[in-house]
Amino acid sequence: MRFVIARCQVDYVGRLTAHLPMANRLVMVKSDGSVLVHSDGGSYKPLNWMSPPCWLMEEPGMWVVQNKAGEKLVISIEEVLHDSKHELGVDPGLVKDGVEAHLQELLAEHVGTLGEGWSLVRREFPTAIGPVDLMCRDADGVSVAVEIKRRGEIDGVEQLTRYLELLNRDPLLAPVKGVFAAQQIRPQARTLAEDRGIRCVTLDYDALRGTESDEFRLF
Repeated sequence: MRFVIARCQVDYVGRLTAHLPMANRLVMVKSDGSVLVHSDGGSYKPLNWMSPPCWLMEEPGMWVVQNKAGEKLVISIEEVLHDSKHELGVDPGLVKDGVEAHLQELLAEHVGTLGEGWSLVRREFPTAIGPVDLMCRDADGVSVAVEIKRRGEIDGVEQLTRYLELLNRDPLLAPVKGVFAAQQIRPQARTLAEDRGIRCVTLDYDALRGTESDEFRLF
C-alpha cells in the first residue's frame, strides 16, 4: 500500500462531477489498484475514490486515475509532504462473531424467509472490496445482495452501499438490490438505508434457530 500526503486538489469526471479545492490530504493507493483520497477528520469514508479495475497515470504535478468506463479522478499536486510504500501481506479478512456467522448460515439455508421464490446464489460472494454475506435472486430473478449484522448501524449500511455500487457496475448482475438484515437496526441506520432504496429486515435469532417455533419467520 502506498501513502502520499500532499497538498492537492481533486476533480472527478464521470457520471457526475465533483471538485475538492486545494488542501492537504492523504492519498492511498492499494495493491488492488484502488485509489482513495482522505481528509483528516469529518468521516472515516474517503472524500473521493476510484474502485478497481482502474489504472493510475503519474505525471509531474498530476495523477490521473481512470477506469474502464472512462471515468477519471484527476489529482493536481502542488506539494508532496510524504510518500511511502508498505507491504501489508495477505489479510485474513473480517471474522464475524458467532451470532453473525450463524445468522448467515441460517439465512443461506432458509433464504425463502427473505421472500417467496427467493434462491441463494452464493454465501460470501466475492467483490474487489470484500465479500457480500449472501448473494440471492428474488422471485423475479433480480440479484439481491444481503448484508447481515447482529446490530444494524450506519457503518453497515455504508458497507452495503459500497458493495451495491460496485456490483451494479457488472452488466451480468445489474440491477442489484440490497437487503440490510440485523437483529436490531438503529433508527438512523434504517432511515439511511431506506433513503438509498435498501430494504431493512429485522431478524429474530431464536426463532430462526427454531427454539420458539418449528417455522422460520422474520419480524
